[in-house]
Amino acid sequence: MHRPLPLTPPSPNTVTETLTNIAQQFSLPDSIESVRPFGTGNINTTFLVSQASPSTTQFILQSINRHVFQQPELIMKNMSLVCRHINEKACLTAWDSEREWLMPKILCTAEGTDHYVDEQGKFWRAMSFIDSARTYDSISTPKHAREVGWALGTFHSLVNDLPAEILADTLPGFHITPTYLADFHKALEKYQQAASPEIRFCKRFIEQHTDMAHILEEAKYANKLSERPIHGDPKVSNVMIDKKSGFAISIIDLDTVKPGLVHYDIGDCLRSGCNPLGEDSDSLEQTHFDIDLCREILEGYLSQARQFFTQHDFNYLYDSARIIAFELGLRYFTDYLNGQKAMWYMMQVHGQVLGIIYGTEINDQTKPLEVDKFPNSEELALTVYLNML
Repeated sequence: MHRPLPLTPPSPNTVTETLTNIAQQFSLPDSIESVRPFGTGNINTTFLVSQASPSTTQFILQSINRHVFQQPELIMKNMSLVCRHINEKACLTAWDSEREWLMPKILCTAEGTDHYVDEQGKFWRAMSFIDSARTYDSISTPKHAREVGWALGTFHSLVNDLPAEILADTLPGFHITPTYLADFHKALEKYQQAASPEIRFCKRFIEQHTDMAHILEEAKYANKLSERPIHGDPKVSNVMIDKKSGFAISIIDLDTVKPGLVHYDIGDCLRSGCNPLGEDSDSLEQTHFDIDLCREILEGYLSQARQFFTQHDFNYLYDSARIIAFELGLRYFTDYLNGQKAMWYMMQVHGQVLGIIYGTEINDQTKPLEVDKFPNSEELALTVYLNML
């Protein structure tokens, strides 16, 4: 059970002391020099820990959002299985002389567990920090685009022979587009307010493209596509690029690893990478799907994935980009109809950095922002929906 957030924010010294105590669960006593917020993730709360003993090193400390991931132990199980399999297989892979592939190492507590639960019931984990690489929020060059595709193709290639059925489904229904279509219809039935022109337009658009939602799942039931391990969130900012060579060396954030169709991953990677402005830009007039970046990403991807791709996999590549955009539009618009105002997607765009000062994640105790905090919510729901297609 999560304790409610305090009415009075704790002092910075108290927050620092608490985070230091948590970090020490995964480190040598009295070795922590600093703990500071790190990254741009919207779901979990991430910190970079610096320690001085026995030498200056750093690691990632992360609190898992139990409101989103209700069984974080399963996340750690999946992560352990995938990292072990990839590390074993990567050792046998003949990489180019300038390339390497790294996976984050799970750090254990003094008790030998891969996580720590604090007094408030928060679930913490620690992982190695890859200091030789960095991430980007948007694609900067054609080479970068190829590397993003290469990273996803390499990940899929390395886990392709890992039986999907041994992975836990940490987010049931996630990246199964017909599920979101059903959720949309339920939300629409409950929506009591007068429909604005924007809502009527979105509703009509969805009705005209309903068949799109079923394409991949019907292909799976027809045995044209098969479930494999997927990443679940292969956006540009989850691909680590070596600072010196510019080569991709890892894909991180494995919380959403699960059994699924690789086409959802491919589509999501294209959605994230083919807008030159990045995912969080508010320059909606300039937002577009760049065909040249799409070509580079797919060339990088297929340089690794071609070895396991079937003809049916190739046949559904085009659908993957269209369907994931349709899916995200459904999710966004359904959140709006349900009165959530698409909190999940709009937090970063509107600069709502919540929970960092408390060292907590956004969870079921966090009060939603008021509707009037968002500029023209219906317009935002519509523009995001349209610009993702």
